[in-house]
Amino acid sequence: MNKVETTSSPLIGKTAVTDGNEAADPVTSSSTSLLADLKSLIKVGIVNSNLITTFAGFWLALYFTNTSFAANWGTFLLTMGGSALVIAGGCILNNWYDVDIDPIMTRTKTRPTVTGRISLNKVLIMGIASTAIGLILLFMTTAAAAVIALAGWFTYVVLYTMWSKRRYTLNTAIGSVSGAVPPLIGWAAVDPGLHVMAIVLFLIMFIWQTPHFLALAMKKAKEYKAAGIPMLPVVHGFEITKRQIVVYIACLLPLPFYLAPLGTTFLVIATLLNVGWLIMGISGFFMKNDLKWANMIFIYSLNYLTIIFLMMVVVTLELPLS
Repeated sequence: MNKVETTSSPLIGKTAVTDGNEAADPVTSSSTSLLADLKSLIKVGIVNSNLITTFAGFWLALYFTNTSFAANWGTFLLTMGGSALVIAGGCILNNWYDVDIDPIMTRTKTRPTVTGRISLNKVLIMGIASTAIGLILLFMTTAAAAVIALAGWFTYVVLYTMWSKRRYTLNTAIGSVSGAVPPLIGWAAVDPGLHVMAIVLFLIMFIWQTPHFLALAMKKAKEYKAAGIPMLPVVHGFEITKRQIVVYIACLLPLPFYLAPLGTTFLVIATLLNVGWLIMGISGFFMKNDLKWANMIFIYSLNYLTIIFLMMVVVTLELPLS
């Protein structure tokens, strides 16, 4: 779930700008600063990107169970709201726990937990409360949705943040489990029995995250090293990291074929996306500028995720809405 951490809110740390003839409104400035702090605390980019995959899982569950969207409007709101709160709760607790290393990294040193604009006690309470309320909302859909969300939260907060992040290079794979559960949450809210399609959505998200995060780790290798976080490029270097990225991208190749019921259009576009990404990955063995290549992989991964999950919805728009 950490894929958008690199783009923290541009409002953080900024003050109101005037033309020199009028003073900045302290109330407005304070409100803007608080909003920016909250957005940084909950990692709003991560929440939004995970809600896209949650919605895709929810939508496809309706499609494959031949269920009306209008008849499940209330369930939809509970699913999206509950998922957002659980994900936000995990992100808040991640900030709370990482307060000792965040000052070392450029992209995290302005978080309110670091600057002290929000006290750690308040952050802890916010994280627990957000998680609890989110799980209650999800439980009002199905127990399965709540249990899956709790499993994802536990993986991110405990197994990733508190245990593996500072100890093992496998922290990326462990953290990927939490980032892969949102589509399962969405599906389980409609169909708690799940479906092979839901498992494939999980696998796409799980495999996708490793090349995405390893590319980010290459870009930020110096900062991760300074913070003492054993990311793969820090411990084993760029060459091994590039090989791992290509292996994981290759593992995505067969998955669209398990989604064949979505139709030929989806299958073709998804396959082209996979092949294009694989070609870009292999090109890294011939490029001299590793950081430029890592940035290319990272940007492609963001576009890949957006396109493939939006396509899942677009090709199933014949879903009855009433």
